[in-house]
Amino acid sequence: MSLVELRQPSHSEAVTGGAMDRVVVRKRIDRKILIAGGAAGLLLLLILFWLFAPRADSQSVSIDRLTISDVQRGVFDDFLPLRARVTPLVTVYLDAVEGGRVEKKLVEDGAQVVAGQPLAVLSNAELQLSTLEKQAEVEQQLNNMRSQELALTQTRNSNLRDLNQAETELTKAKRLYDLQKSLADKGFVAMKTYNDTKDDLQYQQQRLQILKRSIAQTEALQTSQLQQLRSASSSLNTSMGVAQSSLGQLNIRAPVTGQLSGFDIQLGQSLQQGERIGQIDSAGADKLQADVDEFYLGRVQVGQGASADIDGQTYRLKVAKVYPQVRNGQFQIDLVFDGPEPKSIQRGQTIQAKLTLGDSSRAVLIPNGAFFNDTGGAWVFVVDSGGKSATRRQVQLGRRNSDSIEVLGGLKPGEKVLTSSYSGLVDKDHLTFESGD
Repeated sequence: MSLVELRQPSHSEAVTGGAMDRVVVRKRIDRKILIAGGAAGLLLLLILFWLFAPRADSQSVSIDRLTISDVQRGVFDDFLPLRARVTPLVTVYLDAVEGGRVEKKLVEDGAQVVAGQPLAVLSNAELQLSTLEKQAEVEQQLNNMRSQELALTQTRNSNLRDLNQAETELTKAKRLYDLQKSLADKGFVAMKTYNDTKDDLQYQQQRLQILKRSIAQTEALQTSQLQQLRSASSSLNTSMGVAQSSLGQLNIRAPVTGQLSGFDIQLGQSLQQGERIGQIDSAGADKLQADVDEFYLGRVQVGQGASADIDGQTYRLKVAKVYPQVRNGQFQIDLVFDGPEPKSIQRGQTIQAKLTLGDSSRAVLIPNGAFFNDTGGAWVFVVDSGGKSATRRQVQLGRRNSDSIEVLGGLKPGEKVLTSSYSGLVDKDHLTFESGD
């Protein structure tokens, strides 16, 4: 058995662990690297947001609500489709020229009448009385003027008699003077008698000259007075005719030949002066009346040709009148048949017609669509080559009809455009198509 000696170490030999532990120095990341990394991360986020976030000028739309059409070259027929109504060629309105009470109604509404045919008889006691008073007044004035004219005529005749007497007395005085002069030269007549005869001849000569000047002045004045009297007489006769014509207006007559319509007056009814009581439509002659969009106001002129297919036959028409007043964005035109009109048409009937605006020509075309009302033809959405999006593009469009629009610039054949409505898209520059599934 062995013995082990245990010794307690002294303080100088105490164990410290210094040989086993080591101080580890902690390393820090450079601050500049942290700032650079943060900036790079933020930039990456911004780029990702810009790439994938929706743009304000872009919108995704369902392809089912869009109409995609091809840009192609073809023949453009410059015409305008019209929806026209058959109306009478000439309509004459009937008005009560003078008011009165309906005493007789001689024809019924819808009847065929001829020019001058009596339609109704009115009575107006006040008008009749005033006409009689006017007639009496005019006749009295006419009688007064006839009396003045007679007095002037009598004065003229009296002047002519005085002139004739003066010329006769001058002739006698000259004859006596010539006789006594030859006798006085031979001493057979006293000088006093001869001188008296000579003085009388001079008196008759001066008297005739004075009388002629007086008659000439009187004649000029009388002629002027007669002209004034005759002019006044003519005016009074005209006034009398107007008064009698006003009285005759109580007998209402047809001004033209045609079909009477709107004539619904009743016996005993009181009509006011100028009141509309009906109309007469021309018989056997019709026209077409159509409303046209104000866009074409500058392109529609009187005499332009048109056509309409009726009962399987094409009838030629022409513009007879253009009404420039625009109401609710439309103006009105009248079309008349350029030749015989169809016998089957009825007034009030609606007919489809085509108004020719220009000659047919080859052009780049796109289908006419609702987009035009939203853009005015200034721009369209052009489908990108991939067919999954469309981009806004400025274009120049020209003539258009119900089927096509002429392209003047901005598009090429083979491209595709959106021709459906742009409602809600007019402020967008780019569209992305989405599947409707």
